[in-house]
Amino acid sequence: MAIRYNLWLDPDNGAVHRAVEADLERYFVERFADYPHIRLFGADPYDYDAPFNRLYDALMARALDYCERQWRYVPTPAQLNQAFFRAVGRSNKFLRDPQDGDPHRSDPR
Repeated sequence: MAIRYNLWLDPDNGAVHRAVEADLERYFVERFADYPHIRLFGADPYDYDAPFNRLYDALMARALDYCERQWRYVPTPAQLNQAFFRAVGRSNKFLRDPQDGDPHRSDPR
């Protein structure tokens, strides 16, 4: 299997890698605007049919295609994943359940 990821093929080209990662994050934020508010992980975060998990899979595939067409660049799965979750953190489209298991959130009661 041939290595396709630009980050691995040209690791010293930091400016291009950072530009693509920033564009990916922007791309994800723009795609989130196409959807109504999305509830993050309900009772079962491993429910692969949950809306968030289906959205993740669909947008990963679309972002990979976007990068190849727009940048002629193949991002690593880690680059895609990090850009996606940075965008989730910046977006106001995601809602969290009050009891989502996050130990760093205070109890709303």
